Amino acid sequence: MSDVRVAVVIPAYRAGAWIGEAIRSLVVQSHREWEAWIVADDGEDYEAMLGRQGLAGSRLRFLSTGRLGAGAVTARNLALDCLSSRYVAVLDADDRMKPDKLARAVAALQTHAIVSCALDVMDQDYRHLRHVGVGPDRELTPAAYKFTCLSMDSMLVWDRTRCDARYDPAFSNMSDLEFLMQLWRTAPATWHLGTPAHDYIKVMTSMSNASGVTERMIAAKRALLQRLGAGHYRFAAPGTSEGLAAFLELSLAAEAAYPAALAATPGLLFEDHLEPMLRARAAVAQTSAASTSRT
Repeated sequence: MSDVRVAVVIPAYRAGAWIGEAIRSLVVQSHREWEAWIVADDGEDYEAMLGRQGLAGSRLRFLSTGRLGAGAVTARNLALDCLSSRYVAVLDADDRMKPDKLARAVAALQTHAIVSCALDVMDQDYRHLRHVGVGPDRELTPAAYKFTCLSMDSMLVWDRTRCDARYDPAFSNMSDLEFLMQLWRTAPATWHLGTPAHDYIKVMTSMSNASGVTERMIAAKRALLQRLGAGHYRFAAPGTSEGLAAFLELSLAAEAAYPAALAATPGLLFEDHLEPMLRARAAVAQTSAASTSRT
């Protein structure tokens, strides 16, 4: 495996309006050793499409699921089965990387098996909405991870020699978190880049905004809780199951309260609704820990 080349896995489903921006964000990376594995999940010829935009070259690899809407899980697994790079990153076709993301991630991978980063959350016209996970660069235990990275988890970069997995087809929602939970079987922590390195674009036609998504998200969170309760993952770090369960339970409570909150505040982002609940839970945990240490 190459020591510094990063394979960037990009599932593409009806991504014509966005994928050019995603690829351009790779072209301007300060870390030049990358290759993009673009997996069509809609029968589209993305090589021709990107070529018409002046985006071509040997670093762009093209695959196809051979199906229409097989899902990002299937597309990502197809690429993961083909690539040989030691380092892998995920980039949704409607997201972008900041120019220094891969350089910062590769540097952090010298000491940690997984790198996450703060997000610049944007609307589909690339207008800033909010940040997620901003703060100092730091190590996050799996138990604390979701209390910082409270939104999506498809901004990871990881070292396949120290942790690896495949996306679980049982999860069309929450698949990124479930994948990360698999990585935590052998990786005891995640290094978090606290300056936003990834543009998370909230596209209104994406799966996260599709009809029935709330019900599917709730079902996926409950399924993850059941797996945690059954000891399915056997994590490397103690306390991981308890921390993740606490997050998922709060997230389910937030799902239940979100419709009323959205009615009261039209346009309310779920992240803005969830974050105060997570902060309150973290504050209670810190107070409890401080009290225990004094006794």
